[in-house]
Amino acid sequence: MESHEVLKEAAEKVGVKALAAELRLSPALVYKWCEESESDDPDASGARNPLDRIREIVRVTSHISVVSWLCHEAGGFFVHNPEEQSANINTDLLQSTQQLVRAFSELLNEVSDAVANDGHIEADEADRIRHDWELLKTNAETFVVACERGVYRQAGKK
Repeated sequence: MESHEVLKEAAEKVGVKALAAELRLSPALVYKWCEESESDDPDASGARNPLDRIREIVRVTSHISVVSWLCHEAGGFFVHNPEEQSANINTDLLQSTQQLVRAFSELLNEVSDAVANDGHIEADEADRIRHDWELLKTNAETFVVACERGVYRQAGKK
């Protein structure tokens, strides 16, 4: 599904005029976001929409936290799609499990440090714990999905 189609679906749930009013934008701009936009055609009727802009921000910066934040705001979390196949099952499986253990260890260290400091978990410490927890969830889910997809299966074995 293209970005303009996703936005059109979303806008239809509340109505373009209501969405535009809530965003303090003109309905014409929201309508343009919901039309296909050819990036190389300046005469195309659509306008570069927020989803396309976010995609470009992630592409240019390689900063996945932008997507993670958006997922968190939507009540979920971002999970990387694992590679389709393991180049070297022994190395890749070992690295994946080490990454998972490291993420869990970092979470435990953050909790221990927060409590050892003064016996309380303050707001900034809770933020760091949340950050480590999000990394752990992402690493764990990516690992499990890779296992389910057979990424760590040796070639020729079922």
